[in-house]
Amino acid sequence: MLLAQISDLHITHPGARVCGKSDTATFLARCVARLTAFAPRIAAVLVTGDLVESGDDAEYAHLRELLAPLALPVYVMLGNHDDRAAFRRAFHDRPYVPRDGFVQFAFDLGALRVIALDTNDDGKPGGRLCAERRAWLAAQLAGARDRPVLLAMHHPPFATGIGFMDDCALAADDAAALAELVRAHGRVERIVCGHLHRPIVVRFAGTVAMTAPSCAHQVALALEPGARAAFTFEPPAFLLHTCSPDADLVTHQVAIEPCDGPYLY
Repeated sequence: MLLAQISDLHITHPGARVCGKSDTATFLARCVARLTAFAPRIAAVLVTGDLVESGDDAEYAHLRELLAPLALPVYVMLGNHDDRAAFRRAFHDRPYVPRDGFVQFAFDLGALRVIALDTNDDGKPGGRLCAERRAWLAAQLAGARDRPVLLAMHHPPFATGIGFMDDCALAADDAAALAELVRAHGRVERIVCGHLHRPIVVRFAGTVAMTAPSCAHQVALALEPGARAAFTFEPPAFLLHTCSPDADLVTHQVAIEPCDGPYLY
């Protein structure tokens, strides 16, 4: 079973570019083509937030047009650039989207249980996982019992060393409370996040936590203290989580743009 994770699409109005530079619609169209042609066939696509740039209805309509050629199950999540009400208007026909409240849901992929969290803190760049959202997660983990779980969220619950992004990660107290829930369940095989526009891997609460690259522009790898927020056009990519019948997870980073090869050794 193959689960593709794409993230941080930042779709804006047709013809517009993010910061006047990033043609996010063209990037997403290339990503959709890559996902569609991938062999073996991908079972589902998980989009870990920042679907659009400003959160208005026109951007979500544009996003739906761009995703339409993707003949695969697609599960879309909220990021800090998204608006909960506009998102719900755009994706009201998706059966996994709750009619009200936080946009949290779960689905099965073979033996794996995928749990998607809503870390959006309305109008703010950083993320929260309040008591209500944690209680929902606790119930989902209890229902999964001894099943392996992939936990998805937009804001990472760990520091990365990129200061201007760490300033808007998941709130530290919420991250600590999340860690307790993860340790208590014991079968959270992976925590996958967006937000960082870079692939970053860390050990968290006894499991593996990671962020995904963007299928558009990437956040600059600026590890100097006080570095200003910046982005680059490093090659866009997505993550491919492969799940064996025993629910062993292996994660690959897949380049979207065509490259030379493969050449036989």
